Amino acid sequence: MVFLILSALVLLVPMIAMRFTSEVNWGAEDFAAAAALLGTGWLSTELGFRLVRSGRGRLLISAAVALAALGLWAHLAVGIWPMDGG
Repeated sequence: MVFLILSALVLLVPMIAMRFTSEVNWGAEDFAAAAALLGTGWLSTELGFRLVRSGRGRLLISAAVALAALGLWAHLAVGIWPMDGG
């Protein structure tokens, strides 16, 4: 439940920003992608926490999921990895 509230708050940030600036221009597909990214990250972390009980293991899982999510987010935002094969 806490995750849903936090996700909604995160998704409210660009929605509110769009009201005050033209620099933020998200469409429905952007909100869907952000929601999918948040949901996938949460589910991955939850699954990892169920499989690993040690504090250090959970920290490593959290860091790996966060880095993967941030990398994918950066790629979706500005295309940091070339997709043309070269």
